[in-house]
Amino acid sequence: MATRDGQHAACGGLKHSSEPRATSNETMRESQKEYADDNEKGIHIINIKAIEDIGYVQSDGMLLNSLEADRETGCKHGIFFKDGQRKVDYILAFTYKKSGSRTPNKKNHHNNSVHNLHSPKDDHHLPGGGGDLEAMEAEPKMDYHEDDKRFRREEYEGNLIETGLELERDEETKLHGVGFVKIHAPWNVLCREAEFMKLKMPTKKVYQINRTQGLMQKLSSFIHKISEPIQPKVAGLRPQTVKHLSYPFSREKQHLFDMSDKESFFDSKTRSSIVYEILKRTTCTKAKYSMGITSLLANGVYSAAYPLHDGDYDSEAEANDRKLLSDEWASYSAFYKYQPIDLVRKYFGEKIGLYFAWLGVYTQMLIPASVVGIIVFLYGCATVDENIPSMEMCDTRYNITMCPLCDRTCNYWKMSSACGTARASHLFDNPATVFFSVFMALWAASFMEHWKRRQMRLNYRWDLTGFEEEEGMVKDHPRAEYEAKVLQKSLKKEYRSKETEKEKLTWRDRFPAYLTNVVGIIFMIGVTFAIVFGVIMYRISTAAALAMSSNPNTRANVRVTVTATAVIINLVVILILDEVYGAIARWLTQIEVPKTDKTFEERLIFKAFLLKFVNAYTPIFYVAFFKGRIVGRPGDYYYIFQSFRMEECAPGGCLMELCIQLSIIMLGKQLIQNNLFEIGIPKMKKLIRYLKSKRQSYKDHEEHLKKKQRYEEDYDLEPFAGLTPEYMEMIIQFGFVTLFVASFPLAPLFALLNNIIEIRLDAKKFITELRRPVAVRAKDIGIWYNIIRGVGKLAVIINAFVISFTSDFIPRLVYLYMYSPDGTMHGFVNHTLSYFNVSDFKLGTEPSQPVDLGYKVEMCRYKDYREAPWSLNKYDINKDYWAVLAARLAFVIVFQNLVMFMSDFVDWIIPDIPKDISEQIHREKVLMVEVFLKEEQGKLQMLETWKEHERKKGENCNSQSPGLSRSQRGSSSSMYSHRVDV
Repeated sequence: MATRDGQHAACGGLKHSSEPRATSNETMRESQKEYADDNEKGIHIINIKAIEDIGYVQSDGMLLNSLEADRETGCKHGIFFKDGQRKVDYILAFTYKKSGSRTPNKKNHHNNSVHNLHSPKDDHHLPGGGGDLEAMEAEPKMDYHEDDKRFRREEYEGNLIETGLELERDEETKLHGVGFVKIHAPWNVLCREAEFMKLKMPTKKVYQINRTQGLMQKLSSFIHKISEPIQPKVAGLRPQTVKHLSYPFSREKQHLFDMSDKESFFDSKTRSSIVYEILKRTTCTKAKYSMGITSLLANGVYSAAYPLHDGDYDSEAEANDRKLLSDEWASYSAFYKYQPIDLVRKYFGEKIGLYFAWLGVYTQMLIPASVVGIIVFLYGCATVDENIPSMEMCDTRYNITMCPLCDRTCNYWKMSSACGTARASHLFDNPATVFFSVFMALWAASFMEHWKRRQMRLNYRWDLTGFEEEEGMVKDHPRAEYEAKVLQKSLKKEYRSKETEKEKLTWRDRFPAYLTNVVGIIFMIGVTFAIVFGVIMYRISTAAALAMSSNPNTRANVRVTVTATAVIINLVVILILDEVYGAIARWLTQIEVPKTDKTFEERLIFKAFLLKFVNAYTPIFYVAFFKGRIVGRPGDYYYIFQSFRMEECAPGGCLMELCIQLSIIMLGKQLIQNNLFEIGIPKMKKLIRYLKSKRQSYKDHEEHLKKKQRYEEDYDLEPFAGLTPEYMEMIIQFGFVTLFVASFPLAPLFALLNNIIEIRLDAKKFITELRRPVAVRAKDIGIWYNIIRGVGKLAVIINAFVISFTSDFIPRLVYLYMYSPDGTMHGFVNHTLSYFNVSDFKLGTEPSQPVDLGYKVEMCRYKDYREAPWSLNKYDINKDYWAVLAARLAFVIVFQNLVMFMSDFVDWIIPDIPKDISEQIHREKVLMVEVFLKEEQGKLQMLETWKEHERKKGENCNSQSPGLSRSQRGSSSSMYSHRVDV
């Protein structure tokens, strides 16, 4: 951005600055002096000498009188400094105690807008009236803490100026008691930091992208033409035909880069990330306590630090990227369109761009899974009337009397009364669900491969192909908490001994935290198990209580009532514990004191995922694998606390109940937690801040009449809390879609419908509800990829056990091929039921009304493979049980290995890097080598031409002046050598 040095023009009421103007050479010398001061102060900046350092030169007497007419329009509502030229790249906000009887002197406010390139040693007060207004802060009424914060701000902001940043203070804001420091990074600072951060920038070299030819080109054009109506209306969506070579920025090679438009060479997200890097690196060392920006925020020295949004998202007057994203991305009316991922990356950075790209790929892949799930469900609906086992259960002619479901209060019942449950179970327990489980395992593998290929395309398009090497060369800054802990350790060591070597935290220092983590996680998992056990007790006791009801409808619907209410209780507990476990996981990670932000994030993700995974899936695991399997038999049931009998599955099996449990928890979490919480909580917080600000601003009518600046509006937004909650809810949903898909084929459909809304909801939150996050470079989704891959592998094992142990698929196959007399399923229900003589009930457990069915019952049936009461080994497990168990285990082994092999085959057959992208990356490397070779050849040719020119010039001089003295020849040779060196 072309900014002029020494310019001091305020928007509305500009005054001549009396400061001396510096020439470009003076600016370079001053910058070098500032860099030297930086090293003395311990601010680690790589001091690389540049061939060309572009400063800010101002012509004398240049005043921006055109800006005096309209202050609000000239300053673009806070996006620029008061001179209307320098753009605000970052904002530091702080709170201060404002006196009600005194108002700032506006004349002093403008006259004290000191130019920012001068040395802070001359004036530590910041531009924009810092001197007088800071003096107002230091009133006798203020306490020590306010003074300490003010002194820390002065020191920190002075150090920022020494790094080359330009600051401007604004305390005449509409927000009561809140001041702002606007930060601008000049061109030379941007170049220096871009070189230090090794940012890849476009060079002048442009090359043609190889396009597909023949049939593939026609097919690609056809697909693009068909999908044109669902493409967002943003620039740059057409397939690229040319691309700029990118290379890590270097000031010595500025002539190689495409600087045709310097104002847009570093876009807003790059400028803010550069400033944030300086903010993290710069410290204030008052009282031997090194504090970076994170520590200053944590200690309340500053209340917020954030980059600005580009402008209003609902304004019709101005066009900006935020408004374009709001119209084409964050609108519910654009739900059917593709996401403008390149524009999202341009505005928010690579890390957030990759999240939305991953969410888009996941949602897109849910479409075929949903279609197949619907087909499987419709197959169950179409064949329900042809299912022989359910027809036998519904046939009243069989007149099968079942044993009571509880002691004393429950009576004998007819199997035909469970007809509805049996028919509904067939919708989800049929041969097609086995196929669907295999399909979903392959779908998960295909999804991972598709994402890896999509990720590589984005890495190529966003110039992230060599990011890992660059990231390794740029050292991560230690977290503020880690530095504080190290300082505390070093101070203790200094007190005990005189050694001054560099300290660091060892495993001995972290051992108490590690122990607390292990104990805390085990305790939280135990809490989850205890709550699930409590819900089981609720189901057992409620079922017994409802069975005693005098209302026949209540007694008839005991199972449905108990199941529905228990699932709702589970859902409420899961939602509450999710929030609790998230806070506990963060606290456990904080006490570990990880060194870097990346390590902190990975450990936090691991703990939060472990706790939330256990919380969400424990009730489902109980129904799938434990309910009805530790019951016992009539006359010898298992009891909890010697009084509560363990609950049994329905006659049609536990798969229907598992489906109900899974669907309610999944839909409840998506509707309540993912949508209502995400919409309601930010809006509620925003409303509270607005009402609080409005109430305070009415106290000062003059402030209330002022139009809010951009940085004031952004201050009212919710701070960005990271992508962990967004990824977490999607990974938990991915678990619902894959882990128990054999019991609920419609899970992908509900996930698809949720994600269509979720994408626009998250987009709207990022555009309208949150402050603009600092752009973070990333080439992948990090640890989340490994978690998704682990969930996909676990899904194969769980679905194998669900099919073999929870459903009746294996018992039906065993009966069909081993015991069926006519090769059909006729007689299957009778085969799975055992006999019990009612005279063998233990005393006090028999039904209180034995003739409730209208006749005396002598034999009742129960679902199990046991010997009959008239056999020698009555009620013992029979050989059919072992045959079915062997078949179940064999199915688990075969299914698991077969599906794992197929998944690995899909992984192997699909390359991670698309062939065209691999070729383009290789071509870029070759072209970049050619560029540097040509540059070196050009330098050598220039040097040879120069030498030849000097040689001829010397010969001419010798021929014209043969008496040239030896000293003159030596002087000429020395001058020649000096010029060649230059």
